[in-house]
Amino acid sequence: MAAPPQKKAFPLRIDPALYAAIERAAAGDLRSVNAEVECLLREALARRGVKLADPVRAKRGRPPQNQTAQEDDDGE
Repeated sequence: MAAPPQKKAFPLRIDPALYAAIERAAAGDLRSVNAEVECLLREALARRGVKLADPVRAKRGRPPQNQTAQEDDDGE
């Protein structure tokens, strides 16, 4: 399975009051400020008709066990 693409990091200068509002919105949505900004940008672009691919989400939970590990657990 291919690794998800790296996210682009860049500095963002933002008004402190706007940052505080985003921070409150993020807390209400149980997101990080970064995830909230990304979500808001996607929503704004969608309203303008800009089509984006769905975000690549990291797999959650335990990784699948390989066959040899399962056989060892069964005592075989």
